[in-house]
Amino acid sequence: MRRFETLTDFIRQTDGQFRIFDMGRRVSKLSADTFQKVENGHIPYPLPFLHQAWIGVLLWNPKQQDQNVVWFLKLPLDEQGYLVQAARDDFLARLLENLMNNQGVMDASENTEGFRDALKDNPFSFKPEQEKMAAFHAKATLKTRQPASSYYEHAQAYFTGQADPEKWDGLGFQGIADFVVRLDQGDNAAALTKQLTTLPATPLEAISSLLEHAEPDAALTTAISQRLHTALNDQESSPNLIGALVRGLSNSKDEATKVKILTEVVNSPVAKDPEVIAAVASRCWMTLQHPELLTPFLETLAVNNAGQACFNRVMADLMFIPTLRALSLQAFRSEPRSEALVKAIGGLFGESFK
Repeated sequence: MRRFETLTDFIRQTDGQFRIFDMGRRVSKLSADTFQKVENGHIPYPLPFLHQAWIGVLLWNPKQQDQNVVWFLKLPLDEQGYLVQAARDDFLARLLENLMNNQGVMDASENTEGFRDALKDNPFSFKPEQEKMAAFHAKATLKTRQPASSYYEHAQAYFTGQADPEKWDGLGFQGIADFVVRLDQGDNAAALTKQLTTLPATPLEAISSLLEHAEPDAALTTAISQRLHTALNDQESSPNLIGALVRGLSNSKDEATKVKILTEVVNSPVAKDPEVIAAVASRCWMTLQHPELLTPFLETLAVNNAGQACFNRVMADLMFIPTLRALSLQAFRSEPRSEALVKAIGGLFGESFK
């Protein structure tokens, strides 16, 4: 068998087409050229999460669109965010061994079952949580020009105001995900923007958590922001709803709106809840690069409801992102700092940190 140096080289030699997705913080496209540069050690992995690269690989043949192959794998990164080459080589060796055991056929279009079983018992494979699986499947069907799931029409009718807002029991993640990735079709985005102000908490939380896998336009971002403002001023709002709304606007390009509402979030009492902290830290890491947001976030994180362990976990993840590491260290050294933040920093680095 031909020896392959990288996973990208192996995938490119198949007769099928492919798309690589990052599956870490959200489900998003990762270009093959970028991933090859990562594999060759030319650049760090651009979207690290929990010190690993979480990858989804979609393989398909345009002539056999119902025979898609999907792989989910997680590969460790070193302290600088570069792919651990030995782990990738181990993964690739196991992959090729499994394929050889499946009749040795290397053509995805000829041996679909063999490719589907290629990650069997592979320690680098993983199963995404239900929500991310639904988002991945929705994006995959859109990319391969397959119809949305049978749940799409119900979700579309509900979130565009064609159904009773109280009758949301039949909604499922897959239908909502199909709707979210098709916001630019027809009147979907405009209708959702209008409906967002009156949605009950449960369906609002569900669609907000899936909107992080899309890119809300300016009008929808404003609507989410306004609903989040309302929720922050309602004592009945749960941390889960606040966290979901934060996730819903996290992938918007409207940085000004995000900075304004997230500053309100991190200065609110509910910001101390681990669910809200996780939403801001893991989904809004790009927006946290604004000092006017990062400083109050760090102060709130220092007094979070889960204590020093939560502070350490969040900072270990954020400081794995080069820009945020530099900005966080700068904020840690700047004055004034609260006594709570000084104590939390000491718990992270040791009392000698200056």
